[in-house]
Amino acid sequence: MTYNDSNLIAASIDLLFEGLEVQEDIYDAEGSRLLVRRGVTLSAERLGSLRNLNSGSSRIYVTGSTYKVLMEKRPQTAAVSRLKMEAESGYAQIKDDTFELLDEIAHTKVVKQEALRSVSTELSDRLEVNSPSLILSLINALAPVDEYLQRHCVNVGLLNGLQGQWLGMSKKDVDELVLIGLLHDCGKALIPAKVLNVPRKLTLVEFEVIKMHAVYSYELLGEFHGTVRHAARSHHEKLNGDGYPDRLSPEEIGLEARITAVSDIYDAMVSQRSYKRPRSPFSIMAALSELKNTELDAGLVNVFNRCMPYELLNKQVMMSNGTVGSVHEIDPDEIEYPLIEINGSVIKSDSHLYCLGMYNDE
Repeated sequence: MTYNDSNLIAASIDLLFEGLEVQEDIYDAEGSRLLVRRGVTLSAERLGSLRNLNSGSSRIYVTGSTYKVLMEKRPQTAAVSRLKMEAESGYAQIKDDTFELLDEIAHTKVVKQEALRSVSTELSDRLEVNSPSLILSLINALAPVDEYLQRHCVNVGLLNGLQGQWLGMSKKDVDELVLIGLLHDCGKALIPAKVLNVPRKLTLVEFEVIKMHAVYSYELLGEFHGTVRHAARSHHEKLNGDGYPDRLSPEEIGLEARITAVSDIYDAMVSQRSYKRPRSPFSIMAALSELKNTELDAGLVNVFNRCMPYELLNKQVMMSNGTVGSVHEIDPDEIEYPLIEINGSVIKSDSHLYCLGMYNDE
């Protein structure tokens, strides 16, 4: 069996796992050379050497039946890959520290400035030592629903920092944006869990309760200087005056709040919740473009949508038909539908064959 056989389809090498009993031959990145022979049970040592044998490529070719087996195991293997990435990058420790901070706020109604600044400093350090590509992989990874709040705070801090870097801000200003992102939603710790974690679309009454988190954040941050407090209070304000809690005019919404609004929306859309599926980065960037000038700052969205695609090129994506491809090119005028390489051919994604989300980012 070779690549020319119609039964072979592209898959990610990261789908392979220790203990897998290979029922049918697996071929290399070109589909021309046997990589793993049927009948082999993959050991940890064999898995470790496969990428080198595959010329460093993450693509392999398998039969349809093997692909089905691998996809059935994907949630387990993807979770292991995500946990490893989070541990090695320092993300896991920061996420745990953020959980402890939010839990303490919920019980004491007090924000301990020293502890929060310590976590924020560590988050800024991670921004310095980890590449933007890795940071976005951490943010875009499918993660447990019950960790949403602490992950959201960490992710918005990282996205704020990235935006600050893309805008050419000083290290001091970038660090402040990271701090704002980390604590922008700290007021949600005071929202009743039965409302915060409702597994469906909010009722109008529940939404009014949720909206109070911006005010609570402002009140909790009384020991922080005005820029930080006002950004936390105003990150849900809109340029058309329809935001909350104060229905501010555009002139009254500070730059830090405008930046945080972009980060907040991106992470909310890319995250899985009990009542919604996550959206792909491409779909989200298209949605951000639609919000320019009405809700979001057009200049900030333009910078975000110009810089983000560079970090997504050559990354693997899961397509709507279940196949795995890699991002070949992103047209800024059709940002939702990038060119994708699948099975050695470059195709234009569209409303029928589109990206569901990032796949096994590294």
